[in-house]
Amino acid sequence: MVLYEYPFNEGIRTMLRLEHLFDRLGQLVARDTPIDHHFALATMFEVMDVAARADLKSDLLKELDRQRTQLQGYRGNPAISEAALEEVIARVDAAFDGLNRLPGKAGAALAGNEWLMSIRSRISIPGGTCEFDLPAYYAWQQLPAERRRADLWRWVDTLGPLAAALHVLLGLLRDSGVPHRVVAPAGQFQQSLPQGKVYQLLRVRLDDATLVPEITGHRLMVSVRLMRTDGEGRLRPVAEDHSFELTLCA
Repeated sequence: MVLYEYPFNEGIRTMLRLEHLFDRLGQLVARDTPIDHHFALATMFEVMDVAARADLKSDLLKELDRQRTQLQGYRGNPAISEAALEEVIARVDAAFDGLNRLPGKAGAALAGNEWLMSIRSRISIPGGTCEFDLPAYYAWQQLPAERRRADLWRWVDTLGPLAAALHVLLGLLRDSGVPHRVVAPAGQFQQSLPQGKVYQLLRVRLDDATLVPEITGHRLMVSVRLMRTDGEGRLRPVAEDHSFELTLCA
C-alpha cells in the first residue's frame, strides 16, 4: 500500500516538507560514506532554509498551546483513558518547552559556524564543493565515519526541538482522522465537505502501487483523480473503478 498526503493550508505544507527533510536527514547521517554525509549536510541546510520563515517557531508554539488546551479539556471524561491522555499532554508540554527554549529561529546556532556556512554558500553551485574549492571540507570527508557522524549529530541536535514539535503536532493531526473505504468510479472521486468544519490534511492510501492520485481540495470539496504512467512516464487517467482508503484530518 502507498500513502499520499495532501495539505489544505500553507502551515501544514511547511510542516510536511520539514518532516520529509528530517526523515531523509536521519537516514543519511546513519550511513557511513562521505557522499551520504555530504547530502546529509545539504539536507540540513534545506531544513534551515525552510525553517527560516520568520513566524514558523511562533506558529508551532501557538499550535502546541492550542492542542494542550484542547487536550486538557478532556480531563475527567469517562470515555477517555486518563493515563493515555496525560501521556499525550506530557509529550505536548515537552515539545512546547523544548521549542520555546530554542534561542532565535531554528538553525540560528548553526548560522554562526563559519565553516558550515562556507559549505552552505557553495553547496548549491554545481561542483562547488570540490577539494580545490573547499580543502578543509574535503579533509573532513576523509575522517572516519564515526567522527563525521558525531559531528553531524552534534549539528543536527540543535534542530532537535523543531523536529520534536513537528513529530507531536503531525502525529496528533493524523490521529484525528478516521479512515474509510471509498470508490472512485472510472478513476474519479469527489466528496463535499461539511460547512463549519475545517480540515487540514487529506490522506489517500492506495492498494495498487502503479496508481498515482491527482488530489485537489479546499474548504468545500475534495477531488481525487487516479492516474497511471504510460510507457514514456506520462500520467494518464485510468478508466476503471478503483477503491482506496480516504482519511480527513482536522
